[in-house]
Amino acid sequence: MIVPLATGAEGRLTGAVGMRAVVCLNGGTHAQVPGTWSASVEYLVRGLAPLLASLAFVEVRYRVKSWRRLDDCVEDGRAALDLVRERGAREVALLGFSMGGAVSVRLAQEPGVTALVGLAPWLPPELDLTPLEGRRLAIVHGSLDAPLPGVPGVRPSVSADAHRRALALGVESERTVIGGALHAIAIRAGGRLVPMPRAERWLALTRMQLERFCA
Repeated sequence: MIVPLATGAEGRLTGAVGMRAVVCLNGGTHAQVPGTWSASVEYLVRGLAPLLASLAFVEVRYRVKSWRRLDDCVEDGRAALDLVRERGAREVALLGFSMGGAVSVRLAQEPGVTALVGLAPWLPPELDLTPLEGRRLAIVHGSLDAPLPGVPGVRPSVSADAHRRALALGVESERTVIGGALHAIAIRAGGRLVPMPRAERWLALTRMQLERFCA
């Protein structure tokens, strides 16, 4: 179900909102282009929702999906948080893919947020990680992730450095690298989702982290 958000962005809601919800935050590009639904996030939500029936998932489609408009993306994510809290969620996990990792960190101190799962997360050295204090951080990254001409990517060394910085702040943080995995978990081709190499491993590790969130 597509739900309009207060900022003008959109949320795609899967499942009934109960005590716990997951807000899913997409990646972005250098170019300031209209937001789209993330194929990688959609693949995960389709696989996870039937297995984690107690959770509601909200995928966010930003107004503009660009790290040059990061503040606007954060506002869109905050509007999705407001949506699930207004519908009764008391605990929220943030699932941030690529640039969505930085958006999630910026939102980590919002009321109700207890966990952040970063998938191939863009967490640059200048990003302040203090909002993670008191929250749990889990990072999953593909070993072959790298930016390519015209194709965004995040080198694993970026999340490795962020993991070390988070630990130095006293944040409960863990990091897993998936051998042979690229940046994308799935792509859209011919109107359908096409899983990328190791997609099932991404799904299994994300499920494990969200089961911990539910425990």
